[in-house]
Amino acid sequence: MDKRFWICGLAMSVAALLTGFVVHGWLLKSDYAPLIGTLLRTQEDSQPYFGWMVLADVLIGFAMTWLYRFGFSEGRSTAAQGLRFGLAVALLSVVPMHLIYYAVQPMPGALAVKQIAFDIVRFLLLGLLIAYLQPHRIVLKE
Repeated sequence: MDKRFWICGLAMSVAALLTGFVVHGWLLKSDYAPLIGTLLRTQEDSQPYFGWMVLADVLIGFAMTWLYRFGFSEGRSTAAQGLRFGLAVALLSVVPMHLIYYAVQPMPGALAVKQIAFDIVRFLLLGLLIAYLQPHRIVLKE
């Protein structure tokens, strides 16, 4: 794993954290409000678990960077490859995750639909980012 991999992984991790905050901390904040204290932790209760959220975003960033190296195909535009990759990752991860959460938790259906829609857009954007960063394109000199 070269220097570009680590730089891309870090950039993707930061982007995953920021886009996660935009989706779940800003766009869906009012949807989550009625569930706080029952289905969701309060702000105070969630603080000790923040490190787990950061770890999740670091895993997203480095896993997407690693997987993209195997999913690159010549002859497609950078944007098309990024969108295809982002959609594949979303369909493999967040879409099934939200469907399972909806099935096992008393989550409002409208919220589950919004989570899925926003997270698909989130992963399309992350896919575009990794496609433009292309960790295998040019290896940075040591």
